[in-house]
Amino acid sequence: MSDLRVVEICAGAGGQALGLHRAGFAHALAVELDERAAQTLRANSNWEVAVGDVADPDVWNPADYAGVALLAGGVPCPPFSIAGKQLGSSDERDLFAWAVEQVAVVKPRALMLENVRGLASARFAGYRQHVLDRLAELGYVADWRLLHAADFGLAQLRPRFVLVALRPDDARYFRWPEPFAKRVTVGSMLRDLMGANGWPHADAWAALADGVGPTLVGGSKKHGGADLGPTRAKQAWAALAVDGKGIADTAPGPDWPHPSVKPPRLTIEMVARLQGWSADSGWVFSGLKTAQYRQIGNAFPPPVAEAVGKSIKAALLHEGVAHEIPELSATVHDPIYRLLSTATDFVPAGELVAALNKHSLAAVERRLSILSRDFELEIRMTKDGPSYRLGQFKGFVGQDDHERHVYMEKHRNRVS
Repeated sequence: MSDLRVVEICAGAGGQALGLHRAGFAHALAVELDERAAQTLRANSNWEVAVGDVADPDVWNPADYAGVALLAGGVPCPPFSIAGKQLGSSDERDLFAWAVEQVAVVKPRALMLENVRGLASARFAGYRQHVLDRLAELGYVADWRLLHAADFGLAQLRPRFVLVALRPDDARYFRWPEPFAKRVTVGSMLRDLMGANGWPHADAWAALADGVGPTLVGGSKKHGGADLGPTRAKQAWAALAVDGKGIADTAPGPDWPHPSVKPPRLTIEMVARLQGWSADSGWVFSGLKTAQYRQIGNAFPPPVAEAVGKSIKAALLHEGVAHEIPELSATVHDPIYRLLSTATDFVPAGELVAALNKHSLAAVERRLSILSRDFELEIRMTKDGPSYRLGQFKGFVGQDDHERHVYMEKHRNRVS
């Protein structure tokens, strides 16, 4: 198949784009809100780049790209981040459900969306089930997988929760990428960059940095500046002989002390390599240091995107031996949501207790309380106790009257 075009939404500075390009896909369009990141995309490619809110019809028309091989993206993470309030669909920045809804318009052969590991938590079991059910309605088989950058040749953990959906004929050939046999360390990955200016202790530093680093952070515009994250992350970097309180302009020089006396800081080039931009990529980031760091900190690592992209490409080309679709189909994430979403009327609490397989009404009520954050929930009292009916999904899927439009109009420059 020669047509391996991809439309990528929330493309950022091109981490996922570069990985998909290396996997064999060609960008028909990249859409990005941040002007700096869009400048980076343009500076490193000849792709068509649309700048602005991806959900704004004046920025691009999804119907114009109907039939592309892949719809991909890294939609905003704050709605699901464990470090935040985990508001999910109540967060005006949430675009995950909207992105899924575009499958009905674009009708790609495959969908790939990535986000933070918080989306894999129990808090979002109903949300995940809603996504799977909607994709099934649209004729796709979907699955989630938590992937770690450290398993694909990078010296940082960086877990990302990835959704892949394909049509049944293609899904029979999809297999998640296998982790690399060996992990690399921060020291081995950055030793040449640390010693680039003649630092005599570069080898000693590499020996001390003999481990995998914590997840790089700093992608949000609410973040104060270019450093390696909150206190716990800085402590983890300190254990690898790295000063995480800032980003250096240059690598240590000949007069820099031994790392046991004064640990060095990482440079933008070093952070980019940890995130997966290899030395041969030639990637240039637009803007000043803080802007560059935010772009890198927001990125989906190119090697991880490449690995998943190759698996999707193999499925689209029907490479390998076909397997039964249930191997790909995700298990039920939330039995309470599944029962309520398929019911035609109110469901008695007793049936929900049985569905949860826990003999506790309190457990059901806790699950219903979580569901009510993402869905309308009706309660009807009867002589036998409460009954429940699931209402509309609260999230943004493109509604003209949704409050997200007002939020974006007021706070566009603060959204990342």
